[in-house]
Amino acid sequence: MKRKITFIALMAMATAMYSQQAGEAIKHFLSSYSLPGNSRVRRAAVKSVDVNDRKSTIELTLTNGADEMYYTEDIVARMYKDITSCLPEEYHNYKLSIMADGRPIEYLVPNADRRGKLEKGKMWRKDHDDDRWVTNLSRPFKITKGLDGNHISLCQSHGRYYDAQKGGWVWQRPRLFCTTEDLFSQTFVIPYIIPMLENAGAIVYTTRDHFWQNAEEIVDLDQDEDTKYFEVAMNEDEWEDSPVAGFRHAQTAYSGLDTPFGKGNCRQIKSVKPSKRASEMALVQWIPDIPRSGKYPVYVSYQSFKNSAEDVVYEIHHAGGVSEVRVNQRMGGGMWVLLGEYEFEQGMNDNGKIVLSNICRKKGQIVSADAVRFGGGMGNILRGGSVSGLPRWAEAAKYSAQWYGMPDSCIENIPGDEYRSDIYSRPKSTNEVGGGSVYIPNRDGRKVPIEVCMAFHTDAGFSKSDDLIGPLSICTTDWNDGVLATGMDRYVSRDLASLLYEGVNRDMQKYHFQVRALWNRNYGESRAPDVPSVIFEMLSHQNFADLRLGYDPQFKFDFCRSIYKSVLRYICSMHNKPFVVAPLPVTDFSVRLNESRQEAILSWSPVSDPLEPSARATSYVVYTRKGRYGFDNGQVVQGTSLTVPLTPDMVYSFKVCALNDGGRSFPSEILSAGISSQNGGTALIVNGFTRLEGPAWYNTSTEQGFLLDKDPGVQYGAFAGFCGRQKVFTKSTMGSEAIDGLGYSGNELEGKVIMGNTFDYPYIHGEGMLASGHSFTSVSETAFQRMGNLSGYHAIDMIYGVQKTFSDASVSQLAGFAANGGRLLLSGANMLKGGGIGNHFGITGSGSVGEDCELSNAYSTFSIYRQMNDEMYSVPEPDVLNVPEGGQILATYTGFGAAGVRTGNVSLFGFPLESIKDQRMINTLIRDAMK
Repeated sequence: MKRKITFIALMAMATAMYSQQAGEAIKHFLSSYSLPGNSRVRRAAVKSVDVNDRKSTIELTLTNGADEMYYTEDIVARMYKDITSCLPEEYHNYKLSIMADGRPIEYLVPNADRRGKLEKGKMWRKDHDDDRWVTNLSRPFKITKGLDGNHISLCQSHGRYYDAQKGGWVWQRPRLFCTTEDLFSQTFVIPYIIPMLENAGAIVYTTRDHFWQNAEEIVDLDQDEDTKYFEVAMNEDEWEDSPVAGFRHAQTAYSGLDTPFGKGNCRQIKSVKPSKRASEMALVQWIPDIPRSGKYPVYVSYQSFKNSAEDVVYEIHHAGGVSEVRVNQRMGGGMWVLLGEYEFEQGMNDNGKIVLSNICRKKGQIVSADAVRFGGGMGNILRGGSVSGLPRWAEAAKYSAQWYGMPDSCIENIPGDEYRSDIYSRPKSTNEVGGGSVYIPNRDGRKVPIEVCMAFHTDAGFSKSDDLIGPLSICTTDWNDGVLATGMDRYVSRDLASLLYEGVNRDMQKYHFQVRALWNRNYGESRAPDVPSVIFEMLSHQNFADLRLGYDPQFKFDFCRSIYKSVLRYICSMHNKPFVVAPLPVTDFSVRLNESRQEAILSWSPVSDPLEPSARATSYVVYTRKGRYGFDNGQVVQGTSLTVPLTPDMVYSFKVCALNDGGRSFPSEILSAGISSQNGGTALIVNGFTRLEGPAWYNTSTEQGFLLDKDPGVQYGAFAGFCGRQKVFTKSTMGSEAIDGLGYSGNELEGKVIMGNTFDYPYIHGEGMLASGHSFTSVSETAFQRMGNLSGYHAIDMIYGVQKTFSDASVSQLAGFAANGGRLLLSGANMLKGGGIGNHFGITGSGSVGEDCELSNAYSTFSIYRQMNDEMYSVPEPDVLNVPEGGQILATYTGFGAAGVRTGNVSLFGFPLESIKDQRMINTLIRDAMK
């Protein structure tokens, strides 16, 4: 017995010695070993080495960088090969198992990146059986290999909240470099990430109100009976009160846990099948009094029951026509449900209403009708005796939950700490909306099949050396025994975090922008959702180098497209279905008149995506607008051209999106055409204003920052990310969040929407051309550069806006046209700086213009958009012109000199014509230039 024990002890000692030998060899190897993949990841370290000689196995557990990296099958194979090679020869035949972040590294390879057998434990066992919450029936195309029918929950960072200790409303992050995280994160999510996901077919729910529309109009039976709310019942079944109370907005503000839901009446009626007999139909109409023309999100509310109709159709009558949206009323009851965003004209009219009928596929089901809400509106949640004073989109998710009718559990206060309460409200709201669905079957809720939850932030530190900080991808697996609501392994969240991580590293190389690490750590927004969830810190709003990129719209587009593609790959792998990446926007767009001058010929070219072979356009959808407001639902075109008949004396506008099985691209610029019945010749309008750029900045050895007054930049469409102008530029105070810290900024722009480049200016110029008796057509600048014979045009109107770079090819085309006797109309704010375009035509500049300067011509005075506003991009530095010898003044800056001149056949304005606030004055100046 003693000899046996001694033998076992000797064997244990030998095993320990060999284990130590193997462990030391691995440690020595890893001390100089760079993990494959991201070079920014820390070096791996050995946590433990377990050598089993009896089974001839080695289990190696790594930590540090090995826990924080993205794994592919190739990376896994390389790591096994590399680490095996460092072992003493006697261990080369042992079976090696490498563990990291709690799992074998081969398990950490996302299904989306596997070439062979998929990990079935990382896939949904049940699907949502095509139970779609909201479906746009007027969309003229199908998406078969995208995200059609997939429901996603997003939160765009923090928001304004009430701090009891400070006794007021505050941001959750400091005001730095003209922004704060609470505002800046939204500038990625709202204009880019959400549209990209929706263009792929996804239904997106956000825990914060996410439309930059500060106006609001609510139509409800309880407030608007017989004025804006109408019921019609033509059969024996009439509208009746629902057994469950509905929405009633009877207060100016809501305190505590109070909510407008559950305070009013809700109506219902039984459904009928489609029939030719109108007597069986019942209708409800909601007619808003729109406070201001523009785009408005449309929300509806209703109640959900077991026998609710699954195919209730709402008609949205908007400025562009009528769109139909089908809603599954078995889910989402008792809250605001988004139908989409539409354009409405000011006031009450036939082109502004919502109509609901009781016609459904099945008879006898419940059709419910409650309130309809247009717009986002201002915050009305009361804390400390006051409201925030900001729009809802600027407030924290906690207050959206209260306005949206979420239960007390989603709103409840942590005494004195609404900051933490808000953090918890985001996942709680997601779980409430998704509760009772196939993906969250273990709790009650609104039954919407939400299958993934993502939170986006921009808070990741600063660099004193002006280096990029970059993103951080975060998941949480150590929670609820490591399983989600369906019993699925929470490591599926790590798969999504991994795909986001590697997608950015792959797609953003041209910006030298890399993800720092992948963290598996305990954060509320990645821990508490009952579905796969991640936090993605996109960059650091505290770091100047990051913000220089973050303010760049092209960077944002590329970055957000990477996020969309990773989400697409992830969700499709969870369902084991093929996917196709949606195409890029088209180029070379042109709208020209045919020989008879009665039709417009539209043409365009597709754009290939070198990063995504599947992102090829297979067809296109063309949207048409007649007059000033509202595009139609579009028509699908198989080729790259379309002929459209035109009615005289009306401006037609067009935009094109590329299509494939994965979805729709972002739209092209908007081009316009019109035929004048006065036959005054045809003008060609060229959209040369293509600029997208962040605000002016400078960076020296002692100072850095952004200069909004010098140039706020030009964002893509609307932008609401500024808090105010930067006040402190001293680098020595970097890192301080006090009022003397680098980047400290004001608050004068908080809650304000600022318009950037809408790419919709040929319409404005075209209206002036028609008013002057000229027909007109328009082209993009790239198409203009490819045009040959221009002799058929009476004039060329080049729109340069606040463009700062100018193509030599375009200037050559313009000069050649003028040299051949063609008439030129040039307008823009930067054409004379640094020996610019004006010099080609003998026109020079002579100084700057005061901030409050008015303009005038021979008839009247007028003004342009000089300051940041929500109507038009701003023109901070228009050009003062020298009058050429023999030239004529077309407009002046009061007290400063010429604003527009004509010399020979060239008319040039030192400001953009479209920036004039009065369309009638635009028409007048174009008429004068075209005489």
